[in-house]
Amino acid sequence: MIDEFVEKLLERTRSLRIGDPTERDVFFGPVINADAVKKFERAVAQAKQDGEILLGGGRLTGKQFERGLYVAPTIARLPLNSSLFMEELFVPVLAVGEVSDLDQAIAETNKVDYGLTAGIFSRRESDITRFFDAVEAGVCYVNKRTGATTGAWPGAQPFTGWKGSGSTGKGGCGPYYVAQFMREQSRTVIDS
Repeated sequence: MIDEFVEKLLERTRSLRIGDPTERDVFFGPVINADAVKKFERAVAQAKQDGEILLGGGRLTGKQFERGLYVAPTIARLPLNSSLFMEELFVPVLAVGEVSDLDQAIAETNKVDYGLTAGIFSRRESDITRFFDAVEAGVCYVNKRTGATTGAWPGAQPFTGWKGSGSTGKGGCGPYYVAQFMREQSRTVIDS
C-alpha cells in the first residue's frame, strides 16, 4: 500500500509548476533566503545518508529560475529513526516513513517536539475520532485534499500550535486570541 501511495505522491509532485509565484498557475516558488538553501542542502544530505531520495534533491537552474533561490521539491523515503522527522525545516523536503497502523502513526507524530498541524485521510469514524483524541497538534485535518495539511482557514478555524510550535495552545482568530495580550487582575474591596 505504501508503494501505491508513494507513486501517486511522486506523480502529483512532478506535475507541480515551479517558477515566479506572481504567475497564477505557479504552485511553487523560491525559498526565502540563502539560509533556507543551506538548510535544504543539509536536509538533502541527511536524507541521502539515512535513506533514499525519490525525487528532487537539488537546486533548480535555467532562465526561469535566475531571479530567486529555487530548489526542487524533494521527497525522501526514510526510516522512522531519521532526525528529519523531528525537525521543522520550512523548506520543500518531505520525509516519507512507513508505519504499521494508526496507533504507530500517532505515536511517531507525537514524538516530535512540535505540534503545529497534523492530518490524516480516512473514512473510518473510529480512526477519525482516535486521531483527534490522541494527536498532539493545534490545527488538525481529516481528508483535506487541497494544499498541504498546514495552515488554518481564516474566519473558520483558529491557527494555533502545541508544544514547541506555540506556548499557550490558544490560537489566532479563535475565541482566546485577544485575551493572550491582556493582563488579568482580580480586585476586591472590603468595606469596614
